[in-house]
Amino acid sequence: MTVLFTLLLLAGSGLLVLRGGLHSLLAVCQPNQALVIYGLPGARGYRLLKGGSTLLVPLFEEMRSLDLSNLNIPISVSKALTATGIRISIAAVANVKIASHEPVVHAAVERLLDRSAKEVSELARVTLESNLRGVLATLTPEQVNADTEAFARALMEEANDDFSRLGLELDSLQLTAIHDDVKYLDALGRPQQVTLLRQARIAEAEARAEARIEAVEREKTTRLVQLRRDEAIARAEAHRRIQEASTRQDAMVAEAEAETAGELSRVEAELPLQQARIQSVALQLQADVVAPAEAAYQEALATARADAAGIRADGDAQAEALRALMDSLLAAGPEARTVYLMPRLQPLLALLRQAVPPLQVEELRLIGESETGATSLPVLLARLQAATDLDLGRWLKAAPPPG
Repeated sequence: MTVLFTLLLLAGSGLLVLRGGLHSLLAVCQPNQALVIYGLPGARGYRLLKGGSTLLVPLFEEMRSLDLSNLNIPISVSKALTATGIRISIAAVANVKIASHEPVVHAAVERLLDRSAKEVSELARVTLESNLRGVLATLTPEQVNADTEAFARALMEEANDDFSRLGLELDSLQLTAIHDDVKYLDALGRPQQVTLLRQARIAEAEARAEARIEAVEREKTTRLVQLRRDEAIARAEAHRRIQEASTRQDAMVAEAEAETAGELSRVEAELPLQQARIQSVALQLQADVVAPAEAAYQEALATARADAAGIRADGDAQAEALRALMDSLLAAGPEARTVYLMPRLQPLLALLRQAVPPLQVEELRLIGESETGATSLPVLLARLQAATDLDLGRWLKAAPPPG
């Protein structure tokens, strides 16, 4: 039993060792790889495996791999000379990989085996830039700018020979930028830009106009539909009202006639009563207003006539007195003025006498006596008293003697 267990253990260990050995000798190629198996003598000294698997000959064969994955390589060429002598700068992106088809793959085995992806990318970039300068030297800036796809195809055709010798394959090339320092390409494209801009503006204006027209048409259609709907509603409402009015017309006419007849009967019945009331009001007004007013009028008229007669009599008397005064003044002659003014000076002199304060007269002399002595003091005092009602003699007698 122990021997059997030992044999089984040895058999299992042998199987594990055999499996590990076979696994180390088994070469499996991935889809994006190419395996280079070398060691045994042959025509090339190696054999290629692209996909699938194979067993290595122990102790005699080894293997290396080539990465066939795509490499994205940016390319930039500055101030490259063109056929017309104008220098331009170009930027592009190339998709490069190690070739997998015969016979280019053998060149890749010889030149790129054990090289990293960075080294392969640098080699491809330098090669493409040199080819790019060579292609630009055969073209004008107008040709490069006008058809970039044709330029890319020409560059790929130019680079294929160099790439084949290196074991590389150029899948695609895309130009990303073309420019020059002297703005030559800008000048070439300016008319086209103006034309395109004008066309774009025209197209935009036409699009806006069409959109506006469509909007107006839609609005018009909507308004027409709404107007037709409103018209139909209005017609239906008018028809309904007409029908309703027609059905109610006879009843309304009969009702109106009945109301009119009733009102007419009431008015006719009240007419005698209103006439009697009018006569009563007229008599009442005659008694309360008209008769007292006429009496007051007659009384006022009589009073006014009496007052007017008195005023007229007073006026006639005053006129007669004035005529008599005028006659007396005319008869008096030159002394009429003095005679007329003397009575009217007396009140004025009385006021003046009250306004003058008392005076102490020590001596009174008369100046202007005639030589004949016709005007004496008594005569003068009498005239003054007659003219001014001032008794100067009495006043002098009453005055106290001086000092």
